[in-house]
Amino acid sequence: MTLNRKILKRFAARLSLFGATVFYALGMAVLTGAAFASKDLPSAETLWAPNRPVSVQIVDRYGRDVLVRGASSAPKVKLTELPAHVPAVVLATEDKRFKTHIGVDPYGLIRAMTVNLKERRYVQGGSTLTQQLTKNVFLTPDKTLRRKAQEMMISIWLEQTFTKDEILEMYLSRVYFGSGAWGLEAASQTYLGKSSSDLSFSESAMMAALLKAPSRFNPTAHPDRAAKRTALVIGLMVEQGLISRESQLNALMNPIDIQRPQSDNSAQYFVDWMWDELELAIGTPVQDIVVQTTLDYDAQLTANQAVAAHIDHKRHASQAALVSMDGTGGVMAMIGGLSYTDSQFNRAVQAERQPGSAFKPFVYLAAFKAGLTPWDIREDAPIEIGDWAPENFTEDFKGAMRLEDAFRQSINTVAVSLGEEVGREAVINTARDFGFSDLKPLRSLSLGAQATTPLKLTAAYLPFSNYGKTAEPYGILSVSTADGTPLYDRKPQNLPRIITAQNLAHMNVLMTSAVSQGTGRRAAISGRHLAGKTGTTNDFKDAWFVGYAPDIVTGVWVGNDDYTSMKGITGGTIPAMIWHDYMDSALETMPKTKLPVSSEPVWRKQEKVLDALLNDIEDALP
Repeated sequence: MTLNRKILKRFAARLSLFGATVFYALGMAVLTGAAFASKDLPSAETLWAPNRPVSVQIVDRYGRDVLVRGASSAPKVKLTELPAHVPAVVLATEDKRFKTHIGVDPYGLIRAMTVNLKERRYVQGGSTLTQQLTKNVFLTPDKTLRRKAQEMMISIWLEQTFTKDEILEMYLSRVYFGSGAWGLEAASQTYLGKSSSDLSFSESAMMAALLKAPSRFNPTAHPDRAAKRTALVIGLMVEQGLISRESQLNALMNPIDIQRPQSDNSAQYFVDWMWDELELAIGTPVQDIVVQTTLDYDAQLTANQAVAAHIDHKRHASQAALVSMDGTGGVMAMIGGLSYTDSQFNRAVQAERQPGSAFKPFVYLAAFKAGLTPWDIREDAPIEIGDWAPENFTEDFKGAMRLEDAFRQSINTVAVSLGEEVGREAVINTARDFGFSDLKPLRSLSLGAQATTPLKLTAAYLPFSNYGKTAEPYGILSVSTADGTPLYDRKPQNLPRIITAQNLAHMNVLMTSAVSQGTGRRAAISGRHLAGKTGTTNDFKDAWFVGYAPDIVTGVWVGNDDYTSMKGITGGTIPAMIWHDYMDSALETMPKTKLPVSSEPVWRKQEKVLDALLNDIEDALP
């Protein structure tokens, strides 16, 4: 027993020594980590610096000024002047344990970590409102362990130094709400034209909804998203027992009047679109920056003029969209509607519309991949698929014709027959390479009955203009601070080739013919080798022209937001004329390069001459 006690005593002593050593090592590690994290911590004086929002200067690809967002006065917010529901809805959304935590919320961190591990991706963040204030005021958006440690240290210090109300006031005075508005007062004036002290409950919920993703839930650029997110925020208030179901219903029934932007600069549509790309590149701007974009401001002005010149309200064509991009996918011009002041809904990016015959190039490409050529013969004749019998625009049938002629005249029956011949899955697989990711094998597939946006459809045509190479649309070339320090530079991309040279040449045969002799004749520009395709949907609800020259592609859509019919507007009328006027100017400084086209085989030419001779003989016979 004595021996056992000695052994146990010796073991306990060693265990205590080991524990002390481990504790000492952990303590030293924590102190070392704290010292490392606290190195170069910013001064607390930053909190009392003048609260001027950052200036985001947008310039075009040549460095010319486009517009500036932010840089206006942002008055500080005082809780005593705000309705009680304003801080309540912000805390319910952003940090429901704000009143009790010490600046860092262990429960929130564990919850977020659990959700993220379960989903195997970043879904939730565990940052408190105090930590968000710290990031906005003191730190850069770098996602490093050192920055996260600094964030926690400063947040705990803030909680020890200021009252909860003071921290909340600082947060509401400095946080970003989108559209160049830093601080609640600036956001209230920007979106609603009123002081934050006059916010209704539903308006406060909309403001709180913006905090999660200011660009994504911007009520001027994305009204539907903003409305859904606002309803979700109001629902959170019910779940947390802060309001009744009756109050929730009243708030949802209370309309929010969004103020029209003061600037009618059409480039606002482009800036709204590329803002997500900006935040992905550098995070929310925390200092004055200059963003060099892919926009060509001269091209933007020309696009605006072309749309204004040809839109025809008498023929019930009330809206239009235009997207133009270079061979790398850089967007040169974007028109999201007739007036940004009247409507911030960006039809170029957000409007899901049927492309009609503008989808046919992908049907014909699938046929070429299966071994056909532009000179193969197919029959323009009645076709039935179940109880569906597609008709041609001219409501007649022309009999046997070459694929080139069928495409040029936009014959529906031949397109549908080709789709059935090669198989709908082959058409879907071909279109998928061009960015159409969610097509279904419907019988109307070949006639473009499944919706897309002008941006996606224009990008889908880009490989035709870019010698078979595909590229994703983008809007930013570089970002720097106001003093010229680089923050982001877009790296050249390796563009994959998705069309063989032969099939590309075949497609150019079709689409150059459509412009020179077919439904897109109004788009033709003297001295230029151009290609494209018209599209018109049932009852004239949508009209398209998408076309290209080497290294530039442009798409135009015309229609009505309420899906009502236009009066006889086809893709070959107003859209083709808008396209012509825009491209005539955009191509002025570009070389007159020709698109690669296939040569018609000699035997095909001989066959055509023989057919003509036989027709003449038949006509001469009694």
